[in-house]
Amino acid sequence: MLVWRGKVPGVSSPLSVGTFVKQVTTSISTRFRPHRIATKTLTTTKVLNSSYFETLNPLQKQQISLYVDALLQWNQKMNLTAVTKADEVMERHVGDSLAMIPPIQSSYIAHCDSSCNNISLVDVGSGPGLPGLILAIACPSWKITLLESMNKRCIFLEHAVSLTGLSNVQVVEGEQRFDIVWLPDIAVWHLLGPQYVAKLVYVPYKI
Repeated sequence: MLVWRGKVPGVSSPLSVGTFVKQVTTSISTRFRPHRIATKTLTTTKVLNSSYFETLNPLQKQQISLYVDALLQWNQKMNLTAVTKADEVMERHVGDSLAMIPPIQSSYIAHCDSSCNNISLVDVGSGPGLPGLILAIACPSWKITLLESMNKRCIFLEHAVSLTGLSNVQVVEGEQRFDIVWLPDIAVWHLLGPQYVAKLVYVPYKI
């Protein structure tokens, strides 16, 4: 199993815990370069003009608004993200998460299957659900698992899933197997170890 280590095209800034540059499982070594919000209005020009945001339907845009609103409200009492303003959440979190979709699709089609429908993807160390929840909203045919060890974050994730009405997301702490595995950063890859990550994926690529 080999893993992308690089930047996503269109990402607005270096990604940290809140806006992960996460790693996609692939069969060859491939790099890619990567307060409150009104629930009916998204104002960040960069995100609004992004190609993937424009493809979202009104319900998906409202789901993103609901998520951002909940994230900022809960963040006042919980340490979910260092970002405290709606426009920054839209640009750094939502925009960066949406920018990950084309590289995921391209790599999956090139190395796994001819169709991106029914992908199962685990967001390891999901934190506040980024990018997993945004991917679940934008790609409703994908099955997203948010793997998070902290109980308080899992409580928020369950709330966000319920609030947005997503039916393709589950919040878990146990081991399962998936088509694609995201890791927050290289440090997490080394912390977990390749043997642990290998258990998460169906295809036994050589590490």
